[in-house]
Amino acid sequence: MRSLTKITILLTLGIMSDADPTQPNAMEGTEGEPVHLPCNHSTISGNQYIYWYRQIPNQSPEYMIHGLKDNVTEGITSLIITRARKSSTLILPRVTLGDAAVYYCLL
Repeated sequence: MRSLTKITILLTLGIMSDADPTQPNAMEGTEGEPVHLPCNHSTISGNQYIYWYRQIPNQSPEYMIHGLKDNVTEGITSLIITRARKSSTLILPRVTLGDAAVYYCLL
């Protein structure tokens, strides 16, 4: 029997423009299951890219994925961008304890 481990993925807000992205403070996921990390950016302008970074404890932030208006997949990570570009969702398909980090949505 496989034991399931709960992991906590901590999300924080990062801002690099006049746009105002917002995210939940924290989310929990079950090891091996997908996690959907939302970001709202209601004041995004037409040519601003949406970037996602993560920072594992005691390490520098690392780039994960970015997009302008189309959905993007890089490796196993996906970025879903709504048609109006007012929100996006980072999808981690099978989280592990190694995914416990601070995740930044930046414009």
